[in-house]
Amino acid sequence: MTVLVSTSVYAAKPAPQLLTPSNHTLVLIDHQPQMAFATKSIDVATLRNNTVALAKSAKVFKVPTILTTVAAKSFSGPIFPEIQAVFPDQKPIDRTTMNTWEDDNVVKVVKSYGKKKIVFAGLWTEVCIVGPALSAIADGYEVYVVSDASGGVTTEAHDMSMQRMIQAGVRPITWLQYLLELQRDWARGATYNAVIGIAKEHGGAYGLGAIYATEMFNAKEGK
Repeated sequence: MTVLVSTSVYAAKPAPQLLTPSNHTLVLIDHQPQMAFATKSIDVATLRNNTVALAKSAKVFKVPTILTTVAAKSFSGPIFPEIQAVFPDQKPIDRTTMNTWEDDNVVKVVKSYGKKKIVFAGLWTEVCIVGPALSAIADGYEVYVVSDASGGVTTEAHDMSMQRMIQAGVRPITWLQYLLELQRDWARGATYNAVIGIAKEHGGAYGLGAIYATEMFNAKEGK
């Protein structure tokens, strides 16, 4: 006799280390002209593409997102306009501190969301990301850093900073990994079109492949 068992009985639970739309806060730090001028570990056009893709990803999934700048009026300039366009009604929190975690205004907002995971991205990796990443870990948060939406004054500065943070427990990710980790299942139709739209616009060869498949075969991910 054949016994049919629902596959859901055997479905493994996703790892708690994975990001979901409801378990984290995204903090974008100092994506500003003056900071970008000295960024050499990543091409600035690529940095801008990746960062706006990250911001759009968070917005699609309604992830609490904090925008913060340093000395915007007196030195570093405004946040990248394409990031501001994703969150047109949100005023970035401007700071004097290099370590965002030492700014009470930012930390109060982080705590108000009540999430145990924090995702950071920003400029420069070796200063304005290392500081809050290590500080948040010390305060009991699980920290992720989007490496390709961050940059340092040299490749070595960025790489050594990433290594230092990883040794302290930071989990490195990329913007596309972030997007797809939040989607997780192509059957989630509520966000499917927006996710594919972000991939098509910002996802390089992957996005081009999605455009090709749609136009040539009317194909789509999932069933």
